[in-house]
Amino acid sequence: MKNTKLIAAMAASLLFVAVSACTPTRTQKSAGEQIDDTVLTAKVKTALIGDAETKARDIDVEVFRGIVQLNGFVNSSAEKSQATRVARGVTGVKEVHNNLTLDKKRDTAGEAIDDATITTKVKAALAEDGRTNALQVNVETENGVVQLSGFVNNGTAKGAAESIARGVAGVRSVKNEIDVK
Repeated sequence: MKNTKLIAAMAASLLFVAVSACTPTRTQKSAGEQIDDTVLTAKVKTALIGDAETKARDIDVEVFRGIVQLNGFVNSSAEKSQATRVARGVTGVKEVHNNLTLDKKRDTAGEAIDDATITTKVKAALAEDGRTNALQVNVETENGVVQLSGFVNNGTAKGAAESIARGVAGVRSVKNEIDVK
């Protein structure tokens, strides 16, 4: 009888540990939330691809617990507005943060290469700095303007990412569109 109670107590303890290990925190998603956000990301991207007015290849989509970020550079305010309408129309979207930046000037091949180099340098600098989790920060560059986006755990990481990006050679300005979870 004593062993049965001991085994039951141990089983209850293990169940409690297993359940609490799967419980999401403010900054971490549960497995189910991760799957939901991945599916929602795919739905929003698919909707953008299917829309004639938006250029989906220029729009990065990030999702955290149903909150959608639209990031990148677009040619017109109409395209920016349409991207928001399309994203809001997707079932499961709770909120849309439209961080799209207008950029009517098309890059030359040399400018595109310079922007790619800047993006790579910023990503490398973020990866080297312990204050930021580089996997949480997206970096896009257009004409030397760096856009930071994504979802980070705290304001310190957000500020550090901006400071690091500003310190990279070739960066003309930084748009910090990072959201704190």
